Amino acid sequence: MTSDGRLAGRRVVLGVSGGVAAYKSAVLARLLLSEGAEVRAVMTRAATDFLGPATLAALTGHPVVTSLVGHEGSVSPHTDLGRWAEVVVVAPATTATISRIAVGLSEDALSATVLATRAPLAVAPAMHTEMWEHPATQRAIATLTGDGVTIIGPESGALAGGDEGPGRMSEPETVLEAVVAMLAGGLGGTSILITAGGTREAIDPVRYIGNRSSGKMGHAIAEEAARRGAAVTLVTSSHLPSPGAVRRVQVESAQEMADAVASVDPDVAIMAAAVADFRPSTNHDAKLSRADGPPEIVLEPTPDILKTVADRVRRPFLVGFAAETGSLERAVEKARRKGVDVLVANDVSQPDAGFAVDTNRVTICWPDGRTEPWELAQKSVVAARILDLIERELGRTR
Repeated sequence: MTSDGRLAGRRVVLGVSGGVAAYKSAVLARLLLSEGAEVRAVMTRAATDFLGPATLAALTGHPVVTSLVGHEGSVSPHTDLGRWAEVVVVAPATTATISRIAVGLSEDALSATVLATRAPLAVAPAMHTEMWEHPATQRAIATLTGDGVTIIGPESGALAGGDEGPGRMSEPETVLEAVVAMLAGGLGGTSILITAGGTREAIDPVRYIGNRSSGKMGHAIAEEAARRGAAVTLVTSSHLPSPGAVRRVQVESAQEMADAVASVDPDVAIMAAAVADFRPSTNHDAKLSRADGPPEIVLEPTPDILKTVADRVRRPFLVGFAAETGSLERAVEKARRKGVDVLVANDVSQPDAGFAVDTNRVTICWPDGRTEPWELAQKSVVAARILDLIERELGRTR
């Protein structure tokens, strides 16, 4: 163990559930220790079929908790671990363990430890594709995300039995970075929903109505929020990469984005996506033919996602975005009309602050009419400043 690592002196409980990926938990334990963390492990009975508790005990220097009774020196090992932890990470997390945690079922040492702690929780799912994609698993993941749990992965790749697809546990190095972020950042325990990219509204199977948004701003915010320890759900139409610690929901249309947003109950919502205001009222099943002449396209409004979030009973701290051309006067009025806490506006007609570039020049607008222009900066810097603002505001209102 090093004394000067990024996790020097921090207390990490490593939970291991049963699956082939359990071998990765030994690697993760070693990585955590190399960063200076003190690590204690808790395993389900099924996990011990894949990895011997003696291995983790030798690595961590502490006995491994495998049951709720029978531990020398402790009559309640799960509560002892829960109170000791600064962060709990379950890696791998099987669908059985994920489901237990989601419904509060404490029938083994691992799930009981999770329920007995107030520390931030991260889970790294590992299972076959069919199990990961099952509606029951996705409901459990949505519940955990709404509770502020950080979901790490899963990734696509080789699975047990020669299968391939989504469900592979994220690599230990990715899980380590998520834990570092959770303990280093000022947003630990905060669930944040971020939307990004421009939506595409179908005319036919080939053509669509869209906009020029690349999603770079929203993805930069997601990366920075994850680094600060937030449990991030990124609903995006962009194909830019996102950190492994971010739960990503890929969408295309405004309706798909609205449905995905509706399934998340966050503490903070940052609506950076450029959502189409209108869509064709008819989506043709077959490609329209040029020979038939120009079609008549009748438009209808798309869901007003920002206003829907603002009207929730349990309303998150809400950050809206406004992409304007020229004057930002409409953005100031939008901040009041949409019911946001703060609105980030920019002039996308500027070549260094519009779509698909790495810099941005924004003006912060409050509902009471106040504005604060920010200088041109990298989008990563703008993302950091936005999250600084959110941290200050949350500090005033908690």
